[in-house]
Amino acid sequence: MSETVLPKDDVEPVLAKPEPLPDPAQKEPSNRRSSNGLVILALLLGAAGVAVGGWSVWQLRAVQAGHQQQSSQLQDIGSQTQALKQSEQQLATRLAQLPPAQELEDRRRLVTQLQGDQQRLSQRVETVLGASRKDWRLAEAEHLLRLASLRLSALQDINSAQALVQGADEILREQDDPGAFAAREQLAKSLAALRSVDQPDRTGLFLQLAALREQATQLNALAPEYKDQGESLLGLTDGSEDGYWAKWWDKISQYVRIDFHADKNIRPLLAGQSLTQVRLALSLALEQAQWAALNGEAQVYTQAVTEARSVLNANFNQDNPQSKVLGERLDELAKQPVSVITPDLTQSLNAVQAYLEQRHTPVGGALEQPAEGAQPGSKP
Repeated sequence: MSETVLPKDDVEPVLAKPEPLPDPAQKEPSNRRSSNGLVILALLLGAAGVAVGGWSVWQLRAVQAGHQQQSSQLQDIGSQTQALKQSEQQLATRLAQLPPAQELEDRRRLVTQLQGDQQRLSQRVETVLGASRKDWRLAEAEHLLRLASLRLSALQDINSAQALVQGADEILREQDDPGAFAAREQLAKSLAALRSVDQPDRTGLFLQLAALREQATQLNALAPEYKDQGESLLGLTDGSEDGYWAKWWDKISQYVRIDFHADKNIRPLLAGQSLTQVRLALSLALEQAQWAALNGEAQVYTQAVTEARSVLNANFNQDNPQSKVLGERLDELAKQPVSVITPDLTQSLNAVQAYLEQRHTPVGGALEQPAEGAQPGSKP
């Protein structure tokens, strides 16, 4: 705290000029006034001192806080400086490990060359794979022709052979090669020959013969029972169904028939075991015709149908509607073709094989042999 110093000008007059002796009556009020002024002055001086002291304390605390903040900032700066030094050391270590600039340039050049070689190699691989796919497709066309020829010779399957030859022609068309013209020409001729031949309906013949076999097992060749509808003979009796003559007539009518068309050919009636054997023979003949129809054996088919017709004519009455319809169906089926003359696909197969050989032959014949005395890697 600072002390207050009174000016000398105010003190000297007091010392120079002594005051007159106060009146005893006025001495007490003047002392009170001076003491009050001194108290007030002291209070003011104390308040000022307290204010100055508080301001000094606040300034001191502010200075201390500033010093603490500066110290923390200095510590942060020191830590950052240390981290930068470590990073700098790591970068220096990495830079020391890196190869020189010339070596990096050489490596970059090698990588560029390697990329170019890899691109050229991929192009060559794609070219080779493309040629291999074409060869595979052409081999597939040859296989389709072989399969078509096999189906024609073994099964006489016109529709399947036509589809196979059409597939082989599609493969040659995909090649888009003028050299395949001769092969496609032969394939077109084979397709025209196949389309001119009608495929026999062997499955339909098989099913129709199976239906006739079922009808053959139901043929009824037994003699029908005689029924009197005119009652002309029954009128010869006494007219009573319970009479002796009526019973006798019912019994004898089962053995005697009166036929007013005796000029017709009367065939023997079958019954029992003989009828079963005839039905079995007819069924076996129709079954043989079914096998011949599926296998395209025209001779066997005709012989089997003719045999079935003979069994039907020899053992069953043609006046029977069921036998008559069965005989008519056998006559119709005997005229149906079961085999055809298949075209030959040998020329088409040979044309495709010749085209394959032409593709595998290098252009310009065999490769030229190197001259005598020339090294394999020497320049001409």
